[in-house]
Amino acid sequence: MPELSPRRRLLVLAICCMSLLIVSLDNTVLNVALPALQRDLDASTSGLQWTIDAYTLVLASLLMLAGSTADRIGRKRVFMAGLVVFTIGSALCSLAPNLDALIAFRMVQAVGGSMLNPVAMSIITNTFTDPRERARAIGVWGGVVGISMAAGPLVGGLLVESVGWRSIFWVNLPVGLAALLLTLRYVPESRASRARRPDPVGQVLVIALFGALTYAIIAAPTAPAAEILVLGGIALTALTALLVYEPRRAEPLIDLRFFRSAPFSGATVIAISAFAALGGFLFLSTLYLQNVRQLDALHAGLWMLPMAALCFVCAPVAGRVVGSRGPRLPLLIAGVAMTACGVLFAAFEAETRNATLVLGYVLFGLGFGFVNAPITNTAVSGMPRAQAGVAAAVASTSRQLGQTLGVAVVGAVLASGVGAASYRTAFVSATRPAWWIVAGCGLVVLVVGLVTSGAWARGTAERTAERLESGEVREASRVSA
Repeated sequence: MPELSPRRRLLVLAICCMSLLIVSLDNTVLNVALPALQRDLDASTSGLQWTIDAYTLVLASLLMLAGSTADRIGRKRVFMAGLVVFTIGSALCSLAPNLDALIAFRMVQAVGGSMLNPVAMSIITNTFTDPRERARAIGVWGGVVGISMAAGPLVGGLLVESVGWRSIFWVNLPVGLAALLLTLRYVPESRASRARRPDPVGQVLVIALFGALTYAIIAAPTAPAAEILVLGGIALTALTALLVYEPRRAEPLIDLRFFRSAPFSGATVIAISAFAALGGFLFLSTLYLQNVRQLDALHAGLWMLPMAALCFVCAPVAGRVVGSRGPRLPLLIAGVAMTACGVLFAAFEAETRNATLVLGYVLFGLGFGFVNAPITNTAVSGMPRAQAGVAAAVASTSRQLGQTLGVAVVGAVLASGVGAASYRTAFVSATRPAWWIVAGCGLVVLVVGLVTSGAWARGTAERTAERLESGEVREASRVSA
């Protein structure tokens, strides 16, 4: 890709951030609309889980395929295709006649979304080649998540109360169309120097692993034990097959050599943990504010504004800190804050008092605001630029998998605890185990962040990058010969 002027680079960053905005905003807005969906479509707790998890599950399953495909056939081309499919999926969601149709159309959205975030991150990585500039650009990228979290509850609450839940999908239509036109005009095409071959077997195994695992967790409170065991067996078999099959391929869907880098492996674990906490946090908070406190969607969004505001403020700060001092300090802050938030709800029932409820939201916003930039920067900065799409896709997959599992696990805990009782009487006691899970996710962020951000870990990243680059050179020489 040719070297761009500073102004053009910023424009490319803005266009990529537009894609992240609609994908992130869609999840945040939908969380606020869950009680309205529950009433209008007569949805159970598991039905609400699937409206979120069907989307994140398809995303997680296809992100690596999208990243490698973009590296192979062109990042701009795949990015534009993703915008088209996502926008069409959003229009279909707004017309869904029932819950099953909504879940199916959410999956169409996710197919388009899988072509956006990892490909956009790959475009950013290849546009901002200076490590400091890249870290700051990624900080801005992370700040967009904060914007979506700040705008989502307010925009979603206003739309749900004034127009209805279907209108939340209309927001994506003008933004998606504008991003498509700007991409066509201003984003240069780029691709990896050597095309990677598809890996259909690996793709099927990934879908089987993620799908069976998520279905087993969501169905656990109500399904027969034999069904859960079968689903667990499918997931375990798919995982074993991936670990055996992928290293044997010259160009696997998941290059397991990436995980020889301690920072990359740490970023993957941290992403899963942090986004599991986020998925569970948003799911519980939305249902509590509207079904227990009986707030309307707009006022529920206002209650969550402190969390969103902290995410918005802290994400670009984290990007600058990562660029100047490395990822350790942001991960330390994130882990401590998210752990403290989970403990506050689990041990002290923070939701029962206004002051502690706001404090819990502030702590989570602080923690999540600091966690995104070090995840992304660590995942892509130590990898060869030719594999930026695949590396970014693994990081994005980890996020979506974490959010999928967070909603699945926390929703299952809530469904088991509430049972036949009403939300208003049983919610607080039923969610205490779920809040301990959130606290545990924060603790994982803290411990893994400290372990994988030192000098030893950086050494493993350098050695891994050297092996990957030398392997690419040998394979290219073999193919040309």
